[in-house]
Amino acid sequence: MPSSLTEPAASADYDEAPAAPIAPHDLDIRQRSRIKRLLPQTMFGRSLLLIVVPLILVQIVAIWVFYARHWETVSRRLASDVAGDIGLLVEAMRFTDNELELARLMENASALTNVDFALERGAALPAPEPPGWSFFEDQLRHALDERVGRPYRIDANSEPRDIRVQVQLPEGVLTANVPRKRLSTSTTYVFVLWMIGSALVLLLIATIFLRNQIKSLRRLAAAAESFGKGRPVAFTKAEGALEVRQAAAAFIRMRARIERQIRQRTEMLAGVSHDLRTPLTRMKLGLELLGGDPGAAGLKSDVVEMERLIALYLEFARGEGTETPVETDIAALIEDIAASSRREGAGITVEQPSRLVVPVRPNALRRCLNNLIGNARRYGGHVWLSSAPTDDGIDILIDDDGPGIPQSERDRVFQPFVRLDSSRNPATGGIGLGLTIARDVARTHGGDVQLDDSPQGGLRARVHLPR
Repeated sequence: MPSSLTEPAASADYDEAPAAPIAPHDLDIRQRSRIKRLLPQTMFGRSLLLIVVPLILVQIVAIWVFYARHWETVSRRLASDVAGDIGLLVEAMRFTDNELELARLMENASALTNVDFALERGAALPAPEPPGWSFFEDQLRHALDERVGRPYRIDANSEPRDIRVQVQLPEGVLTANVPRKRLSTSTTYVFVLWMIGSALVLLLIATIFLRNQIKSLRRLAAAAESFGKGRPVAFTKAEGALEVRQAAAAFIRMRARIERQIRQRTEMLAGVSHDLRTPLTRMKLGLELLGGDPGAAGLKSDVVEMERLIALYLEFARGEGTETPVETDIAALIEDIAASSRREGAGITVEQPSRLVVPVRPNALRRCLNNLIGNARRYGGHVWLSSAPTDDGIDILIDDDGPGIPQSERDRVFQPFVRLDSSRNPATGGIGLGLTIARDVARTHGGDVQLDDSPQGGLRARVHLPR
């Protein structure tokens, strides 16, 4: 049968299905997430933003109102005064025929108005230029239209300090050099500078106060982080605002309760250990007195097994809460553990940097790694140890070439007394506390233990330790 009857041809008749339209709700969520990414992430930045945004809005509104009302009104009146002086001189010149009187009139007008007047007889206005936009020129143009009513020309670029105004008269061209300070007022710039300066001072004061408030929050967060990693915390004084002091006092009380609970548990377990080991010791002495009794050998084996189980239970329950974290070279610690395992006949390959220093409890971490390496040795033929720095700490990797653990069971094996008989040999191993103790130790350091597929074909245990 031809393929065209059994398979659809790859032609234009089979267009791709149109993409599903994006719901307005999804668009709204995306826009909000985009806005959140643009906003500051820290409390200091957001608090400062709450002060800066209203302050800027107030400044903009105030400046706009000032420019629209005060500055425009004052500038219009100043331009009107200048145009009035020019118009008054033009009207006075109509009634002056004597050259001497005209010269005296212009001299007096220049002295009284602070505008330099000059008359060029028989001249005509030059060709008009395209008017350039300037707020002062615009105001002056309107005023000249109202007060003078004659052809004029404004040149604002001829001199830096003056604006030249030329008016066409019957006898010639009247030139008036108007100082720019007569058309503007310094109060405008003083007002703007005062507003900007006061805003900067207010922003500086707010930044100092906010930094002091945020400092107490950062100290509290650092203390909680260090306490969560099992490190010593020198945090005994609550500072800052009332809410921050309440949170700090609650943290101090919580830390005291947790430390008291750990201390009580350790003392209780020490008593339990003594109480359990005492009868076991008596049982061992009694069995030794039996001598060569055939039944004594089995009982001795049971007593040894009971001692081992009790040691494991106490090791799991006690943890290493009383050990003080110290700066430890993890690379040297791993080399020492690998050397001990090699002396016991294990095949171990180590690949790691020459030095990795992290504050840890060395004995607890050694027990964690020994448990993981022991599992890898028990169920694999060779063990690979490696470590590498990460952004927030280091990762220690333990790989083996054994049968591994199904992915669906990797979380369950960390539960106490759980053993996967289907994937692990039930004739070997302990009672299912090795991985539990390893994760417990890692988490008391603020890290964790994760299981994954190993590139060596078996199981990979990843121990993450934060800095």
